[in-house]
Order: sequence, then structure tokens, then C-alpha cells
Amino acid sequence: MEWVIANMAPLMFGALVFFLLFGYPVAFALAANGVVFGLIGIELGLLQPALFQALPERIFGIMGNDTLLAIPFFTFMGLILERSGMAEDLLDTIGQLFGPMRGGLAFAVIFVGALLAATTGVVAASVISMGLISLPIMLRYGYDKKLACGVIAASGTLAQIIPPSLVLIIMADQLGKSVGDMYEGAIVPALILTGLYVGYVLLLTIFKPSAAPALPPEARSLRGFKLLLRVITTMVPPLLLIFLVLGTIFLGIATPTEGGAMGAAGAMIMAVMRKRLSWKLLKQAMETTGKLSSFVIFILVGATVFGLVFRAVNGDLWVEHLLTSLPGGEMGFLIVVNIMVFLLAFFLDFFELSFIIVPLLAPVADKLGIDLIWFGILLAVNMQTSFMHPPFGFALFYLRSVAPPSIKTTDIYWGAVPFVCIQIIMVALIIIFPNIVSYGDDAQREMQRLEREGKAPELDLEAMMNKAAKGESGSQTEEQSDSDFLKQLQSNDN
Repeated sequence: MEWVIANMAPLMFGALVFFLLFGYPVAFALAANGVVFGLIGIELGLLQPALFQALPERIFGIMGNDTLLAIPFFTFMGLILERSGMAEDLLDTIGQLFGPMRGGLAFAVIFVGALLAATTGVVAASVISMGLISLPIMLRYGYDKKLACGVIAASGTLAQIIPPSLVLIIMADQLGKSVGDMYEGAIVPALILTGLYVGYVLLLTIFKPSAAPALPPEARSLRGFKLLLRVITTMVPPLLLIFLVLGTIFLGIATPTEGGAMGAAGAMIMAVMRKRLSWKLLKQAMETTGKLSSFVIFILVGATVFGLVFRAVNGDLWVEHLLTSLPGGEMGFLIVVNIMVFLLAFFLDFFELSFIIVPLLAPVADKLGIDLIWFGILLAVNMQTSFMHPPFGFALFYLRSVAPPSIKTTDIYWGAVPFVCIQIIMVALIIIFPNIVSYGDDAQREMQRLEREGKAPELDLEAMMNKAAKGESGSQTEEQSDSDFLKQLQSNDN
């Protein structure tokens, strides 16, 4: 019994892994582990029965969380846009634009994948749309099967990291940080990752031109002014929607939840303009949104039960001791954590990783002086591989469900491997060049850098205010004292 009491935390974590590997639903595996080990702890005298009285308040806290309200808004927006034919129009238009180039269709898929990610934020919608529309065309014109499958699956997963990503909303909630800061910090890494995809396709067109041929002239029906007009009319509405959602969030005009609500309304207006909005479409979108939102909330409730008991048995201290004692300090921690998340992503999706792993890692990262926004985006890029891992990647399953019979499952798996490697390279780039992730103004970023390095100046605000109030010459007006006080603060910030 003494051994069980001393090792309650590792036993609890091991039991959770055991149930997950056997395929039990994540929400119920989390909650059941929490309840069972809580009762064992009470029976052994390790915990007090009053522990479970904290659960109702925590669950009501989840229900009243405004940040999580953004999830159904952005999901609904993405589903309306996907079903209103925006992806089809974009792929057709951009395909015509890039058609004369070798690899033009692949470039179009990456570009449209990024654009869909910035408007929908839903991986399934992007992968299924592009798989249905562009995969048959790419195969018809002689594209390599592996390249075609890999490009479509990888471009769809950009919805993981390009705002308004659902992953970043959940990550911000779990880390206790602003969704707006998380979105702002993810922009540059998302653009670099998209550029790496484009670079890979470009190298293939140079060294293996037969893998990605240009469209023949008869397939390019739009030219000149007609093509220009089509590009403008197709591109302007989604770009306006992106500004409506992300622009208002970055400018501080709207919160992420308000931005999501505006995006949902904008998506419905776009569907009306395309004459695609119907009661059937609305019903399907609302049902799917309700299912996904319930899925997220149930996992979060289960994670709350598990987390409450896990912390009560000092599980957080066990994890902290385990990770802070790693050789290499901060760098050793980052390497081990990223390898662990990469391996867990073979079996768990990003929701499960966010709710189970992130709450355990965040306190340790914070204690090591790692900026949590930066850490969250690093993990988000790593978790992106969970959609691409053979054999359990969800993006690969989505593509398999819409791929023609001529595409083998092995073609999809081997096509995904180079893009998983690119995502790993992106993780390494963020670690090597941490300034890739930037948010806030220059002064805020500089202060955060100094805090991480332990060089932040300690300001005695009370003494400064007294000094400013008295004035150095004794003849200053109140306005002059306030002005000097602000200048002194700015000087200290610099």
C-alpha cells in the first residue's frame, strides 16, 4: 500500500495510456481514471472526500468559458463555406492561373489550402473538398499519385496552424493565454510552412518534371481578361472574410468569439450571394457543429476530472521533477517534449493531446522561463503531424474516403511522408529561430525576452510616482509631473 501511495501519479498516468491504447473513448477514459483513482486515494487516506466537491464548479466554469464559444462559430463558418462551393470555385480559378507552369495544379492546391485554412479552420472540410475536386484532375493530367495525395493531405492540415485554427483556440485556453496573441504569433510560422511546401514541389518539378506536368493548352479554358476577372471575383470575397475575422481580432476591434460570430454571418452572406444557401445545408452545418462542439466539451470535462485528481496526488510535481531533471536544461526539455508529442501523435489526435498533455507540460515550461505563446505554437506545429502520420493520420483517412479506386492506401501513406518531414523541419526552425513566433508590440516583445533571460528591470512604481508628484523643481504643474512620469516609464521600457 505504501508503494501504491508513493507512486499514485505514475500509476494513474499509466492506466490512462493503457485505456487509450485499447481504444476506449477518450472523454470516458479520462473521467473514469479520475474517479476511480480519486476513490482509491480516498480509501487509502491520501485524499479527502471533499475533493470531488470542486468538480461541479469546474464543470460550470467550462460551460461559461467565452473563449470556447469561438469553436462552434468557426466550425459553422467553415462548414457553410465548404458546402457553398467556395473551395470548388477557388481550385478551378487558381488552377487555371497556375496551369501553364509545371506543378501548377500542386501550387494551386497549396495556395487554396492556405486560403481555405484562413477562412474555414477545419481540416476535414479542406482535405475532402480538395480531394473530391483536384485529385481526379491531377491524375487525369499525369501527376504522380504519391505527390498528388501528399500535397492535398498536407495543404488541408494547414488549417491546424493558420488562424482561425481550432487548435490555437484550445491551446490558448489550456495555456491561459490570449487567443489573439496566439493567432498573431502563428502567422509567420504558417507562412514559412506553406513556403516549404511550395519549395518541395518546386524542387520536384526541377529534378523530376514528369511527376508534375503543366496543364495542356486545351485544358486552360480561361485566358487574358476573362481569367483576370474570374480571379478578382473569386478571390475578393474570401479575402474580405479573412480581414473581417482576423483583421478585426488583430486590430483589437473584436474578440476571437466576436470575430467568429462575424465570420459565421459573413459565410452565410457569401452562400446567399452564390445562391447556395438552403435549409438542408443549414441543418447539416448546425448538426455537424453541434457534434464537434459536444465532442470537445466532453473531452474537456473528462480532462478536468482527470486533472483534478492527478494534481491532488501530486502528479504535476511528478511530471515537473521528471522533465526538469532532464540533461540539457531548456533545450533538453524541448527536444524530449517534441519527440514525445510526435510519437503520441501516432495514436492521439490534437484534441486529446491538447487536453491531456499540454496541461502537464505548460507549468514545467513556465518554470523553465519558456514563453507560453511560443511554446503553444511550437506544440501546435508538432501536433499538425498527428493528421499526417501513417497509418492513423485523420487527413489520410479523409483523403482515402474520397480518393478513386486507382489510388492505393500505400500511395497516400508514401505521399504523406515527405510532408511530415517538412513539418518536423518547421518544428526545428522554430526552436533554432525563436523570433519566428512574434506577437504584441516591440516593447512587449523586448520585455518578454528580458524576462526569459532573467534581465528584466525591477521598477519601483511607488517611488517613481512620489517623485513625479513632488516634481524636481517644486514648481511643476500636475500635467508636467504626469508627462515626466510617462517619459520615465518609457525610458525604463527602452
